[in-house]
Amino acid sequence: MLGAAVAFAARFGTVTSHSRIYILTLLLLPVLWLTLLVLARAFESRYLYVGTDEYQRVVHAAMGLVALVALVSYAFELPISRAFVLIAIPVTAVTSIVARFGWRQWLHRVRRSGRCMKRVIIVGHETSVAELTGQLQREHYHGLQVVGACVPAGQARGAMLEFDAPVLGGFDDIAEAVSQGKADTVIVLSCPEFDGVELRRLAWRLERGEVELIVASALVDVAGDRTTVRPVDGLPMLHLEHATLTGARHWIKEIVDRLGAAVLLAVFSPLLLASVIAIRATSPGPALFKQERIGRGGAPFTIWKFRTMYTDAERRLDELRHLNESDGVLFKMRDDPRITRVGGFLRRFSIDELPQLINVLRGDMSLVGPRPPLATEVAAYAPDTRRRLAVKPGMTGLWQVSGRSDLSWEEAVRLDLRYVERWSLSLDLVIMLRTITAVVRTQGAY
Repeated sequence: MLGAAVAFAARFGTVTSHSRIYILTLLLLPVLWLTLLVLARAFESRYLYVGTDEYQRVVHAAMGLVALVALVSYAFELPISRAFVLIAIPVTAVTSIVARFGWRQWLHRVRRSGRCMKRVIIVGHETSVAELTGQLQREHYHGLQVVGACVPAGQARGAMLEFDAPVLGGFDDIAEAVSQGKADTVIVLSCPEFDGVELRRLAWRLERGEVELIVASALVDVAGDRTTVRPVDGLPMLHLEHATLTGARHWIKEIVDRLGAAVLLAVFSPLLLASVIAIRATSPGPALFKQERIGRGGAPFTIWKFRTMYTDAERRLDELRHLNESDGVLFKMRDDPRITRVGGFLRRFSIDELPQLINVLRGDMSLVGPRPPLATEVAAYAPDTRRRLAVKPGMTGLWQVSGRSDLSWEEAVRLDLRYVERWSLSLDLVIMLRTITAVVRTQGAY
């Protein structure tokens, strides 16, 4: 309704005989919009308040609405203004995303206090159970509170000794563990003991108490929507499609990147000029900092950023290396003495990254992608981590909208690999929208 009202006011201003058909649109658009959201599965509990999939489904609904309006107006020769459509539907989609984001933030605050949480029993081997338990304890926004675990040995040992969640038995004691922990959800991790027959039996036992059963596949985090179940000779088989790293969609991404970079350079030109003046006025040295980074396929390129450190920062790195707060190949230090006063401000709001729009315009980088690494970082990569180099690095990405420098190295790598495997144009759009809120919050910017 808001989108149609804004478009009506912008296009016509007041009600006229020519615009009366759009009054009917004001009434029909909310119904059509809700219908398309349902068809896009944007209200399903597995997508609500969880991740970027929820926002992607809103974008899919918006694109569906554009196609529907175009088809109906062409079929019935309706004189619908293109300007009205191009204002109404984007405003409707953005409003829906903002509203969902607001509800998500409220729910996350509630969950941080321990409310609105599902009580979970995790089933699997000690190492994987401990890893997931630690992740869920750190990330309360998932709404999953681990109240117990079932492991093969039936008692805590190894990695499980580091966590508060008690071991409530072995694989034969899951029903009793659910009762003891008053759980309403069971998560079964990948392990050979739980084949199709055992999972079916477990589901039968749990359905009596209406306990939700979640099976965590090792493929989901990597492949996501590229996994499909297809029957082969009467047997359901899980098919894994290859990631789309070339083709028409990537040409579209290239066009969007170049056009977007050109527009953003024009929009931010006053801020860019002000930053140059502030840097030059407060510390000696050039306003721009250039450095060699590694791009797609391992090809080196020169990245441009605003200088946020003193000119002797590289020479002083060895003196500070023992104060590194990162758990991986990166050097991160919350109160780095090499950062200038203006540089700290530029970093806090990611203004220092804006010159990278030139790199996007040149084709070295993308607006959205994995973090552009140094050559020394790439040299220390594990074989799997090199998968990050399959696509162009980006100015922003899942790593930035999920915590920036506060992320552990392992988590940052996992997010970058997830992006490479699950890339889509709608995901890029969602990440760019979430980047705005991440910059405003300034959390993890140092």
